[in-house]
Amino acid sequence: MSLATVASRAVNALTADLVTVEVHLAPGLPGWSVVGLPEGAVREAKDRVRAALVQCGYDIPAKRITVNLAPADLPKEGGRFDLAIALGMLLASGQLPRDALQGVEVLGELSLSGEVRPVRGVLPAAIRCQEAGHALLLPSANLLEASRAGSVRLHSADTLAAICQALQGGGLPVHPVPAHGEAVPTAAVNRPDAVNRPDMADIYGQSQARRALEVAAAGGHSLLMTGPPGSGKSMLAARLPGILPRLGHAEALEVGAIASVAGCFDAQEWGIPPFRQPHHTTSAAALAGGGSDFGE
Repeated sequence: MSLATVASRAVNALTADLVTVEVHLAPGLPGWSVVGLPEGAVREAKDRVRAALVQCGYDIPAKRITVNLAPADLPKEGGRFDLAIALGMLLASGQLPRDALQGVEVLGELSLSGEVRPVRGVLPAAIRCQEAGHALLLPSANLLEASRAGSVRLHSADTLAAICQALQGGGLPVHPVPAHGEAVPTAAVNRPDAVNRPDMADIYGQSQARRALEVAAAGGHSLLMTGPPGSGKSMLAARLPGILPRLGHAEALEVGAIASVAGCFDAQEWGIPPFRQPHHTTSAAALAGGGSDFGE
């Protein structure tokens, strides 16, 4: 059989929609085509995948190769499908067992040397994998981020060769998943409690304003600060998160998903109320956001 399918996830605003990566090998002049509404980075995956497979010692079938990313009406962007395409190629050509990725979703970008590089939007993908009851195969650099989703089964590796070796042995690469707030053994990540943030102790005087912050933090109220420039409004606002309670699990997931999709997820910030400080000249459109990624 010359057709293989591998499950993956595409970023769609703040969620991750299921994408089926279909790889078909047909007789004819050797060539590649990628269909399914791919952007430029996705179409270029064929060159990254070809080089990575050759570098890892695998054969590229001398056939007409068609890669379909379904559903066809969902835009696909980035290099997140590289690993799924490479593994689909090996499954379709019989170089890996046919059922090696049953019930497993795959995310990861490939370098020309076969290294598996991290991608953005992993936390929403892990949440959806958990809901679907699937396991998730992802880059090791994204392991800590994905572990925040909860009890999703995670498998990670640093190279395509390591993944293929594990699959040929009848399993998937397994790494210890850290508990919330703990560090991954292969990376120096501090506990979230150790994040250095602005402290209310830095403020001298401003007794009424400090009292207002404390009342707002205790009661969950909003604040409107007015006053001349230099009176301390921004300094006070920046220290409000330091006296707010830590986020609950559902709130932390929502905040983490935004950071994950934006590509700025920081495990040290998990559970800490976020603070944003847009410039006073920021337009309403820039403040609200939008654009092609969030326009629908």
